Amino acid sequence: MESRIFLKKIIYTILFIAAIYHLYIVVHPFLPWSRYHIELLNIIELKRATHVFFLVLAGFLINYHNEPDHFKIGGLIFVLLSVVILYAFLELDIDARFKMFACLFWLSALAPVLFPKKLHFFNLVSAILIILPFVYMVKNFNALIYRAVIPKPLDLVMAFGETFLVLGLTYRAIGSVLPTLVLAFMIYNIYGNYIPGVFSGPGFGIDMLLGKLYCETEAGLFGIITGVSLKYLVYFTILGSVIAALGFGEIISNIALSLVGKSPASPGRTSSILAVFMGLFSGSGAADTQFVATITKDLYERAHYEKYIAAGIVATVGSIAYVTPPIMGSISFIMVELLSIPYTWIIAMAIGPMLLYLSGIWLYNEFYVRKEKLDPIEVAKNITKKYNLRFSYVFLPIVLIIVLIYRGYAINISVFAAILFFVIIAYIDPKIRPPAKKLGIGLADGFKSLIHIGAAVVSANVVMTIMVISGVAAKFSQFLTLLSHGNLFIALIFAAVFSLILGMGVPPVATYVLTAALTAPSIQQLAIAAGIPDKAALLSTHMFLFYYAVLAEVTPPVGLSIYAASSVFETNPIKTGIYSAIVALPKYLIGLSFICSYYGTATLVLPILEYHTPLNGILIIASKFILTFAGIIFLNAGVVGFSRRVHTKWERAVLIVCGILLFYPLFYLDIVVFLPPLVIFLRKKQTSEHMIKGAA
Repeated sequence: MESRIFLKKIIYTILFIAAIYHLYIVVHPFLPWSRYHIELLNIIELKRATHVFFLVLAGFLINYHNEPDHFKIGGLIFVLLSVVILYAFLELDIDARFKMFACLFWLSALAPVLFPKKLHFFNLVSAILIILPFVYMVKNFNALIYRAVIPKPLDLVMAFGETFLVLGLTYRAIGSVLPTLVLAFMIYNIYGNYIPGVFSGPGFGIDMLLGKLYCETEAGLFGIITGVSLKYLVYFTILGSVIAALGFGEIISNIALSLVGKSPASPGRTSSILAVFMGLFSGSGAADTQFVATITKDLYERAHYEKYIAAGIVATVGSIAYVTPPIMGSISFIMVELLSIPYTWIIAMAIGPMLLYLSGIWLYNEFYVRKEKLDPIEVAKNITKKYNLRFSYVFLPIVLIIVLIYRGYAINISVFAAILFFVIIAYIDPKIRPPAKKLGIGLADGFKSLIHIGAAVVSANVVMTIMVISGVAAKFSQFLTLLSHGNLFIALIFAAVFSLILGMGVPPVATYVLTAALTAPSIQQLAIAAGIPDKAALLSTHMFLFYYAVLAEVTPPVGLSIYAASSVFETNPIKTGIYSAIVALPKYLIGLSFICSYYGTATLVLPILEYHTPLNGILIIASKFILTFAGIIFLNAGVVGFSRRVHTKWERAVLIVCGILLFYPLFYLDIVVFLPPLVIFLRKKQTSEHMIKGAA
């Protein structure tokens, strides 16, 4: 027991040091001693290497405490593919001692997959082993970057070791799918010349591949996507944990509870508002779902919601964190880096989809409670307007982030300032003023919550590097164009389904990276051919892929938000996933409307304003939002039926069909299909009025 407590203290010390390191490198350039050249604080590649080192070291130590998992078929596939890579390495003409060293790395990372009972031992070994490639990188960095194409034997061993330790951590953190995909791409890169047809590759040696992954700047393990984790994600995860540790999470939830009033729809409304509020501070869908579910479960039970409906609403609304500005998760920052656009553009383009997504959930909830005639409940009896006014300052740090980003400050500086702001106001306010220990725990937990995302980001960077080297991305894009026969809509359907399927096994960030590399070039070219201007096509293509990568979080059979909700509501995850898909069904159509036509890009606002005068652009944008919102109303009304006696089956069918068609961005078609549901609604309203008069 004492050794367990001692190890836990060591882990939190490492997590705390990692958090402090990342916060310090933000302010380091502005300090007087920054003129002294300290490589770990000045060279971007070494900062990324340090970032990965902390992720892997802390990740394996944290997993040391985990209970051994059962043997899984996905783990077996992962190991078998790793054997192929190990065999390719053992075929190299290098000294046997180096090969034995590489085998030690491989065994440490992979052995627990086959022998789960040895998990604790090999996690500890892996945590120790990651020190070697990190120290080697720091000591030999200037030499390594000049021999990336022709690495030395020890370079290869360290590259092999770090790669497999990252994959081992990824397997432990998020499962077998993503690390298996990484290995599959590595095998393709090495043996692609044996594949016939259009997907035949040149077949590069494993020595060249490992050199690229470990030694080359802006690629591999320490490339631009890993840089996103270092540059953005770590600061937002620290921000979220510090907010919770300082006690602001409860205040935010109380304010959300006080805004909904007494209504049968109050639980769903509370979930929506709370998810948006938490989305302001956190870009993690699963974490927000867990938080919202915990706060609102009792409300749903008091209002007598059907359990699976409640879990489906919470799972769906929790994922809104990914598209809620100013913090929208890792994908938005990767877009900033890949597309070289300001983050304010992503914020501007995300607002429309976020509001439409939210309105879909909100309307589903409203129709559901009317159909079921649930009883109204009071969700916040003791929270007064005075309380809300007293603690309204909790939103000031978010305003600060937005203002600083708008003024052109770097995102990490903006978030650092917000973290500092929260700490200052927490210790100024006598009703909060937590012990200093809580702040330290908040900083440590902030880096801890990054580990599973960070592992996925580094693995995604490896995949991106391999696809660039092998050229498979261009080949897949050509294949998609041929498969869709040059039709944009068909290509979008293929890409959306591919994204949802891929998202069943990997996090949204990896889903976006893979789909962006494989499908974006084809979709963008087809969009341009369909009459969408170049810049608008680029932006809408990546927002489309961003959106569908997020939807994988709430799409059955797998989705982190689904499992988070089902764990709180004690429901079956698969059945919860089905209900989360049905809740706000329009969410699957909103993304398609981004890019089916130039008119559809009005949902994203910027592509229209880029090519139209302000007045004309605003009119186009307004009409698109009104018609899309009408589609959301009609589709939800048809799916739910907002009263037991209002809609016949054929009327509901008309509402569903017309609601779906309203999402297709063709103005004159939208006007035509808008009319039949409008007639149904008006007729039913008149019928209801006559019934009321007759009763009187």
